[in-house]
Amino acid sequence: AHQLTSLPSSSEKKRFRSDIAFLRPQLIQLSSASTALLCLNNKMLIRNAAILALALAANSNAFTAPSTRTAFSRNVAVNILGEAYDAGLAKAVENEAKYEPGKADTEFARRFGSLAGKKVKTVGEAFAEFTEYLGHSVNALYKNMVTDIVGTTHLIVVNARFQRDGVWSLGILTALDLLLKNYPEQEIGKEIQSALFKSMGMDEDEIRAEAKAIEDWAQGKTKEEVAAALSGEGDSPIAKIAANAKGDDFWMYSRYFGLGLVKIMDIVGIEMDKDEVYPVMEEWMSTQMGKSHLTACSDSDLYFRIKDKLDMMETMMKEIEIREKKRMAERLEEKAEAALRQAERDAQLKAEIDAEKKDKETVEA
Repeated sequence: AHQLTSLPSSSEKKRFRSDIAFLRPQLIQLSSASTALLCLNNKMLIRNAAILALALAANSNAFTAPSTRTAFSRNVAVNILGEAYDAGLAKAVENEAKYEPGKADTEFARRFGSLAGKKVKTVGEAFAEFTEYLGHSVNALYKNMVTDIVGTTHLIVVNARFQRDGVWSLGILTALDLLLKNYPEQEIGKEIQSALFKSMGMDEDEIRAEAKAIEDWAQGKTKEEVAAALSGEGDSPIAKIAANAKGDDFWMYSRYFGLGLVKIMDIVGIEMDKDEVYPVMEEWMSTQMGKSHLTACSDSDLYFRIKDKLDMMETMMKEIEIREKKRMAERLEEKAEAALRQAERDAQLKAEIDAEKKDKETVEA
């Protein structure tokens, strides 16, 4: 009772600080052990053990003699965590031994478990197919970009949760039109799109038809009408897509879906600026569809950054083209002037030769 009510002496304070310094590395190790055990699906047991260990360590030396009780508390904490680690490890080994792909007792496994073990085409195989379908080499300036498009699209399509819809189709066509708009050989640019869809196992005509249906519906609509459709109201194509997404807990957002919404915004008259699009995207994704808007807004910002760079590049290329045409015109003009001067010299020379010949004939006569 005296120890609990009286203030600690300086020597007790010094011992307390010494014990805290001694325990700090062990507490860090205990924290690391707790983190590792959390990965073994034994969270509650480890959390309780860690709390108990910290409580024993903190209470073992406060204002009391440190020697016997400190060692005892340390041993108790270490033993508790050791037993917890052994129990968690045994449980993890048992779960691993019983694991079967696609057989977990979860809704996700029940829905997609049938796909377990299914062979999935790699990105390299997808790009090899793309190259085979294309049959041409890609322009050096566009090679990295096309490689990225093929890889990104492939990883989206092979995801078990992926579902293609009209908004997604509109988005991928919007992205391709933007990126390949200034491709040097326009015919090859169109072939790149066709080869991409073939390598993804998709029908290009179907994708274009789906995108056109969304565009036709959006013509003449307002932002509010689109928002109402994205909430699931009505029987429009957008409403059906939104209702399906809202009713599916495993619905997967992908970049092209967000770009499809950006294209719809453009059709209904929203200014194509990232600061104007961001709040609309947030409202449509979060408020109307009930999905996270963060990735969609990030993708729209990326779209406008790339668009600005491509627009700037297009302007520079046009300026270069104008300068080259001007230089070519100047060179042609110089050649024409040189040809004209040469013709004048030739005519003058011919006249002189004719005159000299005539004089000679006169002298001879």
